[in-house]
Amino acid sequence: MQKSLLHTAFGVLALSLATAASAQVKPEDQIKFRQAGYSFMSWNMGKIKANLEGEYNAKQVEAAANAIAAIAGSGMGALYGPGTEKDIGNLKTRVKPEFFQQMQNVGKLATDFNAAAANLAKVAASGDKAAVQKAFGATGETCKACHDKYRME
Repeated sequence: MQKSLLHTAFGVLALSLATAASAQVKPEDQIKFRQAGYSFMSWNMGKIKANLEGEYNAKQVEAAANAIAAIAGSGMGALYGPGTEKDIGNLKTRVKPEFFQQMQNVGKLATDFNAAAANLAKVAASGDKAAVQKAFGATGETCKACHDKYRME
């Protein structure tokens, strides 16, 4: 339980520090950058899925997992600053307003995702397809947990 509280506290602290850094980036750029990051992670998740369902190329999986982990750990929380909770001009966002009101829970979800992505990269380096399948599922579950709660369709 203490480990969970520590992870949650770390996630909230990281998001708080990231918010301070976001003041240097215009809100519309924050939205564009976070969408680009999530799109790139999604593309890499798709590459891993294709490898798990077809011919397994351990090097491709490792590269994709490393890209996901790098973006997940890059401070994406800095891209959720003031003004990014709504559309800006023709730039649309799908983040729900509740995201900005429930930072402790968001911090926990972010910490869970970062840990799962880091684990996926670690497991992918082993080349063990079965272990990657399990870590890939766990990473996907952490994505879904946030999407289900804080992303509009």
